[in-house]
Amino acid sequence: PPSIYTRSGKWTLVGMVAVAGLFSPLPANIYFPAMPALAAVFGRSAEDINLSVTVYLALQGASPMLWGPLSDRHGRRPLLAACLLILAGSSLGLALCPASAFWLLLLLRALQAAGCASTISLGAGVIADIAAPSERGSFFGTFNLGPMLAPCIGPALGGVLSERLGWRSIFWFLTVSAAACLAAVLLFLPETLAAAVARYGIGSGTPACQPTFPRVSEKTRAPGPPQPSRRSSTNPFRLLLFPDIALTLGFTGTVYAVNYTVMSTMSSAFTATYPFLSETLVGICYLSTGVGMVLGSAVTGKLLDRDYARLVTERESSGAAVPVEHARLRMSPALLLVFIAAVIAWGWCIHARVSIAAPLVVQVILGYTSIAVLNSTMTLMIDIVRDQSSGVIACTNLVRCSLAALLVSLIDRATQRLGHGRTYTLLGGLCCLLLPCIYVEIRRGPVWRAAR
Repeated sequence: PPSIYTRSGKWTLVGMVAVAGLFSPLPANIYFPAMPALAAVFGRSAEDINLSVTVYLALQGASPMLWGPLSDRHGRRPLLAACLLILAGSSLGLALCPASAFWLLLLLRALQAAGCASTISLGAGVIADIAAPSERGSFFGTFNLGPMLAPCIGPALGGVLSERLGWRSIFWFLTVSAAACLAAVLLFLPETLAAAVARYGIGSGTPACQPTFPRVSEKTRAPGPPQPSRRSSTNPFRLLLFPDIALTLGFTGTVYAVNYTVMSTMSSAFTATYPFLSETLVGICYLSTGVGMVLGSAVTGKLLDRDYARLVTERESSGAAVPVEHARLRMSPALLLVFIAAVIAWGWCIHARVSIAAPLVVQVILGYTSIAVLNSTMTLMIDIVRDQSSGVIACTNLVRCSLAALLVSLIDRATQRLGHGRTYTLLGGLCCLLLPCIYVEIRRGPVWRAAR
């Protein structure tokens, strides 16, 4: 339970799972700048190389639906270690992949995604285990930095590695970094799921629960019998049938997919619009989105915790239930409107070939608003389905990655026929349809939750 961890211990665990969460989207983005080189080496078209991104996104969305529910029953630590092991092994295979075996590239990319994609849902499960409701906003704000910063720092890092050392160095980097993260998990991360600790026994020294080094993140307490945990359904697809969860997933998934579309087309758009940019400089341009995400994570997390604490104080005197939907989504309409304006502005900046400073500033705004929306919705879903925390985040991953894969597969044709300005105006209009969903969730969410 959250009460056994010190504040500093909780932040240490959040930092560890945030780093692990970085490995879910990082392999999908780190080789964006190297895709032209891959096309030349493998003798394939750009559309064929884009298939490796689509394959990765498809498995990234589907695989957590297996790993997430398993972790809700059997624990976070062993499954997180298994995911990182698969990532390290598949990355090693990609580093050694012969240029004549394009099919092997696709197969190993699928295996890579099947393993590492679940680090997000497993990390979210750890936070659900250790965080009280009044702390979740700040913790999720920090945790989401890992998964959301990867699309920003990945291309910058990939551009440098590809230009200086060749495309294989990207996969060597992933192999070494994933192995290092795996070692950190085995050495320092304790099991946080109460049901798993109860099953193996507190203080039993079972490797599944105990890190190699003693845990310093727990308060000192007398040993006692393990607390049993309520068993819940392990089928995460059932969660998609709940209207409040489905509505929230559709909202956050669409925002993520539209933002990911900007990220995936930025490299080609900047190369065509600003031909003076090298691979390394194109990668560095992604960092502007990262700046916005850092700001959005820090600010939104504190605001979510403050709103929750204020509502708890207001409701304590009357004894009424805390309306978590209002507490978590209060800022979302304004954030969505700013996000829509930024999406449309980015498209027309590229269309008009304005100074490169303009789209970079817009990307800061996109980064801020996208992670702010994600923080709000992920925190809300953990609040309302805490006993299936990894399962509900797996559902989030499934929806947003499926939508992102769909948009990425269509965006090149759309920009060729309509241009960037009109294409991103249409995507902004799509996001406008989400505004009623927010208000319906705030008004009807408590009713649906009470009925469930």
